Amino acid sequence: MAVNMAKLKVFVGKFVGDLGAAVHSGRVVIGEKLGLYKALAEGPLNSAELAAKTKTDERYVREWLCSQAAGGYVSYDAASGKFYLSEEQAFALADDNSPAFLPGAFQVALGAIQAKDQLEERFKSGKGMGWHEHNANVFVGTERFFRPGYAANLISAWIPSLEEVDAKLRAGARVADVGCGLGASTILMAKHYPNSQFAGFDYHDKSIETAKQRGKDAGVADRIIFEVAMAKTYPGRDYDFVTFFDCLHDMGDPQGASEHVHSSLKSDGTWMIVEPFASDKIEENFHPIGRAFYGASTLLCTPASLSQEVGLALGAQAGEKRLREVVTSGGFTRFRRATQTPFNLVFEARP
Repeated sequence: MAVNMAKLKVFVGKFVGDLGAAVHSGRVVIGEKLGLYKALAEGPLNSAELAAKTKTDERYVREWLCSQAAGGYVSYDAASGKFYLSEEQAFALADDNSPAFLPGAFQVALGAIQAKDQLEERFKSGKGMGWHEHNANVFVGTERFFRPGYAANLISAWIPSLEEVDAKLRAGARVADVGCGLGASTILMAKHYPNSQFAGFDYHDKSIETAKQRGKDAGVADRIIFEVAMAKTYPGRDYDFVTFFDCLHDMGDPQGASEHVHSSLKSDGTWMIVEPFASDKIEENFHPIGRAFYGASTLLCTPASLSQEVGLALGAQAGEKRLREVVTSGGFTRFRRATQTPFNLVFEARP
């Protein structure tokens, strides 16, 4: 075997970057949880000042700061010996409501990796691993990662891209948010459309418990019912609007879910499906975003689907063509891509 040393050097360089990223994820979650990023966003600090401000140990903080600066997540001024966040770093690391808030994604990754031993066995057996079997960081991190994107796009762009839906919601409509998780999307819609009534459904009971409390805290509990229910059996009929946020591909029987949505909608109702961005050709997904989504799909999405009946395992990079097949097989006659972002595809389906 003849090894091209130049190519090997490039590949080892990729490995070094990945190794740094792997250990970096834990440091991001620690820094966010301890308030280190938020403190740095207020102004330049040395390690002793940051430790004092956050009531942490200086030696640990010093090493953390250097690791963050080496990775480009924190900036350093050699003249003063102080660390700080640039405007862009602060926007992504210290503002929970920023559409580019990143720590939640690292929290998901760490939670998913904790299932490594169980998933190793699943690789051999072909069995699935349900969402509920994962570490709680998966549930909390997913909501923290997706919520800013929903806040930035759902009301301003996604719903307006659908035919007549915004007007219906303003006038007063019945909405089912299926796979609602901790309720971020449901609560966001309820706050913006006070004349409408909402039901949030998820099969994970712990998530529903949290969603109920968050609905109360947001002051919209009188217009939202959160209930444990499956996508194929959630209660209610004659909904004006049904939403699936980043969850159709996780379902074991997405065709069965499509059939149930079809039966639960009014004849002029609308189903909005938000899915991870993906091209139909797998080679067109071989880029950094596709890598992240395929990684999450390997650890979370595909095992979740395989743990359920049918176990179709669409995966997080199913693509528009495959999703169209699933949706129209459930009885929908109209399906279109309404809008998109670099991370999401937003589809509209109508009976």
